[in-house]
Amino acid sequence: MKRIAVFQSELGVGGIQKSLVNLLRAIDYERVQVDLYLSKDERFWAVEFPEKLNIHYLKPTPRVFSFMPFDAAKRILSYDFPTGSEYDLAIDFNSYQCSCAVGALTVPANYRVMWIHNDVRVKLQNEWKYRVLWYFFKEKFKYYDEFVPVSDALWEPFTAMSGIKDAKHRVIQNVINVPEIRRKMREHPPDLDIDPECVNLVALGKLCHQKGYDIMLEAFAAASAERKDLRLYIIGGGPDEEALKAQTAQLKLGGRVFFLGSRSNPYCYMDRMDAFVSSSRYEGQPLNIMEAKVVGLPLYCTKNLESYTEGLVGYEDLAAALAGAKKQPKKPDDLIEYNQKILDSIYDLTESGN
Repeated sequence: MKRIAVFQSELGVGGIQKSLVNLLRAIDYERVQVDLYLSKDERFWAVEFPEKLNIHYLKPTPRVFSFMPFDAAKRILSYDFPTGSEYDLAIDFNSYQCSCAVGALTVPANYRVMWIHNDVRVKLQNEWKYRVLWYFFKEKFKYYDEFVPVSDALWEPFTAMSGIKDAKHRVIQNVINVPEIRRKMREHPPDLDIDPECVNLVALGKLCHQKGYDIMLEAFAAASAERKDLRLYIIGGGPDEEALKAQTAQLKLGGRVFFLGSRSNPYCYMDRMDAFVSSSRYEGQPLNIMEAKVVGLPLYCTKNLESYTEGLVGYEDLAAALAGAKKQPKKPDDLIEYNQKILDSIYDLTESGN
């Protein structure tokens, strides 16, 4: 049986965490053994993991190691791995944290890979904190045997910014837990009172600069000026929440835009809506768009998101698209072939170090 070591900082709220949770629950543990290494015991997703998944916690890593050249951090840091911890494949799933990189690069393993979750060119342009981290950790890239971008659009920006030109890579998208979404869709949202005469739109994700909710609110305001039956429900929390609420008030959208906060089950809310909206500035592979496909919602997404989502048709003018939104029958997607392709790619990776 092949053995896999997966390194992630924690399982708090976030797209990376959710994609890992989905993957760990979908893997066939009769085919592979998986050891998950976490830096801290933080969980947002209230799920039960398979009994055969082994979870270990690395000793705390002082923050200072994130702000020194990676080669130095790698020489100084060491982790005590369980006896017999020899793996066919070590995965740095996080790709940002020093502890995850050192773990994946020092655990006994035949093959070492790093996941790429974002368009690093745009992320470097938009986030000064990420620019600082990149400056210190970019030395780590030379140690990996292969890289795994979650969408094809991520590879060119990564090679351009990292200088890693000839490295091996393969695209492996994110697993979507369709049965869980379908089950949670059937639950009754306890605090949702929507007007069935309106076209009710929903957005889902962290309230931060990357997700572009400020762009969405401007587009929604322009569309609402043309018709009064549009409503927007935003599910998520984050650092930009107060600023977005202030923008909502400034645009005089009270009574039309509703902030629902973070929800462990967003799907029962989404199932009551008429369409899904996204205006992210950049992504890796947008999980929320794939989840909206499972629910069967029509998609109103900005044009730039096409490059991160296979088969998506986006809009250059989101405001005009929303102004023309209509209620229409939902078309749920079970994603069977999509998910199986991902799992087969993971199993193939375990053979790479032979």
